Amino acid sequence: MDRFFHLRERGTSVGTEILAGLTTFMTMAYILFLNPNILSVTGMDKSAVFFATAVGAGLVTILMGLVANIPVALAPGMGLNAYFAVIAASKGGMMSWQVALGAVFISGIIFIILTVTKIRQLLVVAVPDALKMAITVGIGLFITLIGLKTGQITGVQYVGGPSQNAIAGGGTPVLQFFEWNILLTNFIQNRGALLTIIGLIIIAVLMALRVRGALLIGILLTTVIGIPMGQTDLSKLTQTPMLPSAEHLAVGQLDIMGAIHMGLIEVVAVFTFVELFDTFGTLIGTTNKAGLLKGPEGEKTLGRAMLVDATGVSLGALLGTSTITAFVESASGVAEGGRTGLTAITTGVLFLLATFLLAPIAAVIPDSATAPALIIVGVLMIQAVRNIDFVDPVKGIPAFLTIALMPFTYSIANGISAGIVFYVLLAALRNLFTKEKEPIHWLMWILAVLVVLRYIFLGV
Repeated sequence: MDRFFHLRERGTSVGTEILAGLTTFMTMAYILFLNPNILSVTGMDKSAVFFATAVGAGLVTILMGLVANIPVALAPGMGLNAYFAVIAASKGGMMSWQVALGAVFISGIIFIILTVTKIRQLLVVAVPDALKMAITVGIGLFITLIGLKTGQITGVQYVGGPSQNAIAGGGTPVLQFFEWNILLTNFIQNRGALLTIIGLIIIAVLMALRVRGALLIGILLTTVIGIPMGQTDLSKLTQTPMLPSAEHLAVGQLDIMGAIHMGLIEVVAVFTFVELFDTFGTLIGTTNKAGLLKGPEGEKTLGRAMLVDATGVSLGALLGTSTITAFVESASGVAEGGRTGLTAITTGVLFLLATFLLAPIAAVIPDSATAPALIIVGVLMIQAVRNIDFVDPVKGIPAFLTIALMPFTYSIANGISAGIVFYVLLAALRNLFTKEKEPIHWLMWILAVLVVLRYIFLGV
C-alpha cells in the first residue's frame, strides 16, 4: 500500500488518510440529500437520483484515488444541478430530463476531448480572472434564489397581467416594473418558510462555531424539527426501499439522440464552460494545498486528475445525475492531513455504503430542510467577489453583468454570455482609443462571436 500511494514519501499514514477521507465525506455528504430534492423538480424519481448521486460520487472518487493518487472527491456539482433542474423542469422546462442527461453526456465527451488535446488548459488561460470569479459569484446567487424559492421564503405578487404590447421575441411576456413584486413570505403562517428559516439559523450557527459537516448536520436537524411541524413525512421511511426498483432507476435513461436533434448547443456549452472553470480552480487549489503540484510529476498528476474528472461527467449522466465534478470540500480532508488517493478512496467507499444505508432517510427530507443549505452554498460561492477589480470598468462591468444576469434572468448562460461580449467589446475599444492596453485572447474573440450569433439566430 505504501508503494502504491507513496504514503511515507508524502509524510502521511493509513490512519491519517482514512480519517481525512471520513472528514471529506462528512463535509460533502449533504449533496446526497440536496441533489435529489433539486433534480426531482424535473420529474425524476428522488430515490433514483439518490442512487445515481451516491454511486456516481463513490465510483468517480475511487477512480480519482486510484488513477491520480490525490485526495480529491467528486460528486454532482452545485450550480450545474440547479441549471439542469431549470432547463428540464417538469413544468416550464425546455426539454425532458432524459434529453438533459443526454446533453450532460455530450458535454462530458467534449470535456474529455478538450482535456486530451489540452485545449481545456488554453480556455482557462483565455478567460480573464475577473470573469472566472464572476461566474462563481453569479452561480452562487442563482443557487441562493432557488433556495429562497424552494424554501418558500420569497414569492411573487402579480399586480396585473403583462402589457399587451410587451411581448419579447419567442412569445415571452415582459412584465413592467409596476406589474410584479418579489415579496417576503409571511413565515409565521407558512410553516414551510418557518422551517427554512429555522434551518438557516441552525446551519449559520454551526458554521460560525466552525463545526465540521455543518450543512449535513443542519439538514438532518431541520428534518427532525419538521416532524412536529408537519413538514417531514415519516411514512416514507417504511415506504422507501434501500434501493429503488429497477423501473425507477435512471441508469441508461439518457437521450443522446434527442439532445443532438434538438441542437442543444447552448445547453452543452454551459455545462462544459461552467465545469471547465469550476473543476480547474478546485483541482489546482486542493492539490496545491496538499503540496502535490511541484515539478513535472505535479503536472502529470494534474493531467490525470482532469481526465478522471472529465470521465466522471459522462459516467454521471449514464447513472442518471447531472454533472459530477471535483468538490472544494475536499480541502477539509487535506486540512486533516490527507495527501494521497487513499483519502479519496475512503470517501468514495463511504458514498457507496451510503447507497444502501441512507436512501430511506433521503426520501423523508423536505425541501424546507435542504433550502437553507442552498442559501448557505450561495454564501460560500459569493466569497470570490473579493477577487474582482470593480474599479476598472473593463473588468468590473462585464463581471457585474455576469453576476446580475444569472439570478435576475434565471439563466447561467445569459450571465456568461453578457460577460464575454462586454469584456471583448470594452477591452477592444480601450486598446483602440487609449494607450492603456488590455490583453484579449484570440479564443475570447471566437467565444464573443459565437454568443452574438446565438442570440441573433436562436433568440433569448
